[in-house]
Amino acid sequence: MGFRPPLPVFRGRLHDARTATVIGRALGAAMLTCFVTGVVSHYLQQPPSWAVNMLPSRPVWGYRLTQGLHVASGIAAVPLLLAKLWTVYPRLFGWPPVRSVLHALERLSIAVLVASALLELFTGLLDTVQWYPWPFPFRQVHFALAWVAVGSLLLHIAVKAPVIAASWRRVRPDAESADVDGPDRRSFVAAVGAAVGAVTLTTVGQAFGPLKDLDLLGARQPDHGPQGLPVNRTAAAAGVTADLVSDWRLRVVGPRPYELTLAELRSLAQRSAVLPIACVEGWSRNGHWTGVPIRDLIDRAGAPPHARVRVVSLERGGNYGVSEMGASYARDPLTLLALSLNGRPLSFDHGFPARIIAPNRPGVLQTKWVTRLEMLS
Repeated sequence: MGFRPPLPVFRGRLHDARTATVIGRALGAAMLTCFVTGVVSHYLQQPPSWAVNMLPSRPVWGYRLTQGLHVASGIAAVPLLLAKLWTVYPRLFGWPPVRSVLHALERLSIAVLVASALLELFTGLLDTVQWYPWPFPFRQVHFALAWVAVGSLLLHIAVKAPVIAASWRRVRPDAESADVDGPDRRSFVAAVGAAVGAVTLTTVGQAFGPLKDLDLLGARQPDHGPQGLPVNRTAAAAGVTADLVSDWRLRVVGPRPYELTLAELRSLAQRSAVLPIACVEGWSRNGHWTGVPIRDLIDRAGAPPHARVRVVSLERGGNYGVSEMGASYARDPLTLLALSLNGRPLSFDHGFPARIIAPNRPGVLQTKWVTRLEMLS
């Protein structure tokens, strides 16, 4: 007899292919939704150079929708992943560990999938509360890990395709082959569905206004904060003080460069718009903004029609003190250099004296404490 290590014995009735398939297809849908919306966010924040002027500024609520779906599907995937692991874990202890090339691929795909999915969801959850207890840059690693997780998921699906196909539909049992686990499976799936519904309903209100009163577990209460909007990075954290803005001027650099004091900026034609702040952490909230359209400012500087704009902040340190916007954003009439929020001048934490607000744009790129606009070819 060959060597066989002592292995745990499993007597659960629901560790079968049908239960794994039922949970797995819901988990796959959640993971793929989370992946697609995450890719959208990544390329809106850091588009390739050829796509900068092609990014759409409409619909106004586009980024709000994709990031709300991103975080909601990621949170929903947590109980689904735990349920899936409970269903299949007896198979992880099969012996021998590798029986063939196909079996080796299956085991490898499972190992990579489980490890990458757990790490991806864990780091994503901590990002929603802005806690980063690791030395690596979150956004880049999270993006790369997403491709690993989805790639291993697709490999796993390909390897297990025959089993998945055989278990995809519920087979109506006859008198001789009754599915004795049917009631238990339905109860288990209902419990998992209730868990998914509970975590979704108690978090999605941070992005979906009608459910904001149920936002018990969300990282943000979307109407809590200065002037009725949350703040991710305060003026103190950004190193912006009253002394720093005491002699503030807006510098617009282009073929015809000029400067404006705050009083001169306020004297220009203003426009108001209701636009959301939508952040990668999943929260969003509409604000009533008033300011000068960016296209008016860059036209005065002689910007060509397809010019990109570099926005420079007074912020010290951090990753978003400088941002760029393509022509589609810069020329949109709703893209403002905002001076007031909800009927009052901007507070320091919301970017006084001036900040960017644009439709369908990530919150991290709605640059605060703007001091300079530069035309780029």
